[in-house]
Amino acid sequence: MRSLLALIHARNLEFVRDRSALGWSLMFPLMLIVGFGIAFSDTDKPEYKLGVVGQPAYLDTLKQTRYLQLIPYEDPQLALTKVGRHQLDLLLTEQGYVVNPDSMKGYLAERILKAEVGELPATQVQGEAVRYIDWLMPGVIGMNMMFSGLYGVGYVIVRYRKNGVLKRYQATPMKPWIFILSQICSRLLLMMATATLVFVACTLMFSIPISGSLALLFVTALLGALSLVSIGLLVACRTRSEEFGNGVLNLIAWPMMFLSGVWFSLEGTAPWIQALANLLPLSHLNAASRAIIIDGVGVSGLLPHWLALITISAVAIFVGARWFRWN
Repeated sequence: MRSLLALIHARNLEFVRDRSALGWSLMFPLMLIVGFGIAFSDTDKPEYKLGVVGQPAYLDTLKQTRYLQLIPYEDPQLALTKVGRHQLDLLLTEQGYVVNPDSMKGYLAERILKAEVGELPATQVQGEAVRYIDWLMPGVIGMNMMFSGLYGVGYVIVRYRKNGVLKRYQATPMKPWIFILSQICSRLLLMMATATLVFVACTLMFSIPISGSLALLFVTALLGALSLVSIGLLVACRTRSEEFGNGVLNLIAWPMMFLSGVWFSLEGTAPWIQALANLLPLSHLNAASRAIIIDGVGVSGLLPHWLALITISAVAIFVGARWFRWN
């Protein structure tokens, strides 16, 4: 018993004396709770999503109605597609409104619209709702790639440094860039293999239709994986403490999981939340994957997401390689 208590005391002292780990253990949950508390503190959450094209004359009246979320669209065809897929309950135009007769929430939103502004010219558009599993699958695969990329590279390199493995590598003629490149390539192979297996299994199991090109989907997944691995490398380039590295990786991974549209769409959320989400590589990976799988988008529609992923990867690899230290 005495030896057990001595070991517990020694481990506790080791943790407390590691100020960086202790700080992150206290600050991380606090920052996470405060951040999400601010982001999702709206108790007056809208129940119906109404797309808006142009400036309908009756729009000011609807702005005073609670529980209606008015989302402006510059592309009318995109808004019509969303009504057909039950992703919008109504589409408001300068000529009237568009409703999907098969949508339950569309029916209720139409009743509210008539009660608030009276009769308007109505147009119907039909289409099947996008199943949640169709929408969810790319996000979950992207999330799995994020954890694999961040921890598979970031945490492992920190552990190598702490265990002295990197110091032994330093004694060899091997250059740092060879070690970094080997870590990136190895993790990319594993991530792409596991993502492909999960994708094939889910597609067959749930009969998920793929509207776009599988080649474009592969390129998107590869760029997304590279950006996530690069961030893991950036975190690990000088970090010595496993606890500190784990805290930083948690600080990056958890907000990214909630703000990148893995479980729910951020459409219609506060502009600052959307701006923050656009800085995250997982947001671009998920958005591009869904655009290919659900909408069948081509190269021109994917370019903004690809450019964002390439930029994040280039900056993270450059800084990580410049700052990298063996010990």
